[in-house]
Amino acid sequence: MTTHTSYSAEWIKNRMTETVFKQFGKTIKHATNKELYFALAGIVSNEIRQKWQETNKRYKEESNKQLYYLSMEFLIGRLLRNNLLNCGLLQVTEEAMEELGFILDEILEEEEDAGLGNGGLGRLAACFLDSLASLNYPGHGFGIRYRYGLFEQRIIHGNQVELPDNWLTEPYPWETRREDEAIIVQFHGNVQMFKRNDGTLEFKYENTDKVLAVPYDVPIVGYQNNTVNTLRLWSAEPIYYDQVDSLDDMFFRDLNHQHSIEQISGFLYPDDSSLEGKELRLKQQYFLTSATIQSIIKQFKKNYRLPLTRLHEKVVIQINDTHPTLAIPELMRILMDEERFGWEEAWEITTKVFAYTNHTIMEEALETWPIDLFKNLLPRIYMIVHEINERFCKRLWFDYPEMREKIPSMAVIAYDKIHMARLAIVGSFSVNGVAKLHTNILKNKVMNDFYKIEPHKFNNKTNGITHRRWLLQINPKLSNLISELIGNQWIQRPKQLIHLLKHSKDEAILEKFHLVKQENKLALARYIYDQTGIKVDEKSIFDVHIKRLHEYKRQLLNVFHIIYLYHELKDNPNLNITPRTFIFGAKAAPGYHIAKEIIKLINTVATKVNNDPEIKDKLKIIFLENYNVSLAEKIIPAADISEQISTASKEASGTGNMKMMMNGALTLGTLDGANVEICELVGKENMFIFGLTAEEVLRYYEHGGYDARDIYNTDDRIRRVMDMLNYGEFGKQVIEFKDIYYHILFHNDPYFVLKDFEPYLEAHELIDQTYRDKMVWTHKSVINIAHSGKFSSDQTIQEYVNDIWKIKRLQ
Repeated sequence: MTTHTSYSAEWIKNRMTETVFKQFGKTIKHATNKELYFALAGIVSNEIRQKWQETNKRYKEESNKQLYYLSMEFLIGRLLRNNLLNCGLLQVTEEAMEELGFILDEILEEEEDAGLGNGGLGRLAACFLDSLASLNYPGHGFGIRYRYGLFEQRIIHGNQVELPDNWLTEPYPWETRREDEAIIVQFHGNVQMFKRNDGTLEFKYENTDKVLAVPYDVPIVGYQNNTVNTLRLWSAEPIYYDQVDSLDDMFFRDLNHQHSIEQISGFLYPDDSSLEGKELRLKQQYFLTSATIQSIIKQFKKNYRLPLTRLHEKVVIQINDTHPTLAIPELMRILMDEERFGWEEAWEITTKVFAYTNHTIMEEALETWPIDLFKNLLPRIYMIVHEINERFCKRLWFDYPEMREKIPSMAVIAYDKIHMARLAIVGSFSVNGVAKLHTNILKNKVMNDFYKIEPHKFNNKTNGITHRRWLLQINPKLSNLISELIGNQWIQRPKQLIHLLKHSKDEAILEKFHLVKQENKLALARYIYDQTGIKVDEKSIFDVHIKRLHEYKRQLLNVFHIIYLYHELKDNPNLNITPRTFIFGAKAAPGYHIAKEIIKLINTVATKVNNDPEIKDKLKIIFLENYNVSLAEKIIPAADISEQISTASKEASGTGNMKMMMNGALTLGTLDGANVEICELVGKENMFIFGLTAEEVLRYYEHGGYDARDIYNTDDRIRRVMDMLNYGEFGKQVIEFKDIYYHILFHNDPYFVLKDFEPYLEAHELIDQTYRDKMVWTHKSVINIAHSGKFSSDQTIQEYVNDIWKIKRLQ
């Protein structure tokens, strides 16, 4: 989207003045920041809308293949700054606001983070949409318009408290409701089977609960290139009929139905510990997939004069994790029940259209559904899944006799459960992991049986991040320095960052990088003080651990190290250590008891350490509540150390590692996920690697041989830390953190926290020594930035395009 000649500060000022008066009846000098936000968002939306219409018109005229990306999460964050940047309006808007007496950054803070995702899965989807639009590819997202996000986190007396994330309290200025394109989705009911005159079977789906899926479209703006793609979000709404038997009927129907229907798009990831919660999650997944597939088929028929047998020539559908896997049987249902295709022809069409991205090897995260629940909620879909399973198992039996004993572990339906990952593999033409290590584990371990029979399906696509948001947008000081040194070509071609290597030993230039980092740290220190009242030393090491709270991500290992350091300082207050500021941001799932206990432990330790004068401010612990995209954007530019310490083999890829690397942080991590590929690029000497390898972890899981009690009994440092939990040193009650103590010792430390404790300490000691030499540290930092272009999502998208999607750029 090239900058229009009329886009000047004067143009922005005039438009803002007019818009504020029209919308709020005020002169601009009396407008609040919130009113200025809505006015500015409205102006930018109008500028985007024309390009959006033109993009869709060109897609239709060029009649090229399009990508549809299905995901339960799209963690898009705030959009105003992003859209100003991509429209070429950011600089003139900053100037205009300043001339009007306002600060643009303060106006941008008024925007709510869209509550459409939780973690890396959703942020990856958002980065992919950004890259698709910026590279001029026809690719669109489909998700759910959640009324409430995961939750708003508050920390009260150290405990996580969940409040509703009511992000739609005020109008969302980026969305457009398309009521005329609403789709009916059906649940429950019964299926009648008839034989047609030609001997084929016909299925009628009757007495169903019908839900209206209303699309809300959000524009995804490419970087200054005139391309605007679409993120379509479905909202569940009741269907109102013209005639009812009585007012009482209408009242009770509305009362009973409206609540259950609105729940479908009510909350991201409802608690599935109850049967009702499980049913609601399954409803959400079918709601998303049914509305999307019906919409895609309608668009195909409208835009292309082709039979559905050629659907794969114009449509490719990427399933982001197992959540949207029901799209496969839903397409089969439409092809057979509505378009009158036979099974073989429908299956051939379907398996040419779908591609599946796996995001985990953890058994508990590979979704399964109880047959009775599935069959009751989705009777026709169950029949189709059952037939898929029968035919797949017969194929294994007859075509692969050597695999017969493996059928129970490969069947889509087995042991009264429907296995969604297996359905996704069977129904897709491509299965990809998201880092080299992860893909190798899928091929050689978790999905090895499937890999043996269809190796051609499996491929790797290492995750990526959009450098436009995660460097250009969030770190303007560093971006400007990079452009000053190597030109601004890296903005369009991020691999050009490699040219920074020629400056990595120039002390004058390294000093400039160091000063940028210090300015970013000072800004974060001010933010921390404003939010918490705690003063942190911007010259200390900013050690950052920001991600979803899960045992495998091992925030517990981090806090154990902090406890150890604290008591080292208590024993010897004059201990010569480099001051540290440990910064955490994390949400725990509401029903995840141990994860919530770890959050409480971090905050309890923080209270004790931060208020102990004996340690002379050498340690500070900051837990910033309600971690989200906007908070990450504040923290990442200031990070010195990027904590990526998952149990090796557990993290599929990680993208926080890439974001902090791109902003000059050094990685402290295990050889897990994309850390392996970062290490291959920058070398072990430019990051801090420790701990068990994936092969060692998997060997322990398979053959045993690890005993956490042995380590507890033989390592005085670990026993001291653990005993503090057991005997209540950090709690108001002795029993405060006994659950963590017993969980580690009586469940044999399933994520190897104790096993990796000593090498983790050694890595931290190396960090302490390295940080003391400013030039050495900054040299390593620049090497990381220089290699980070490899992890741009532009690169990842190009690999998907070349190997899987086969779509063409908009001309």
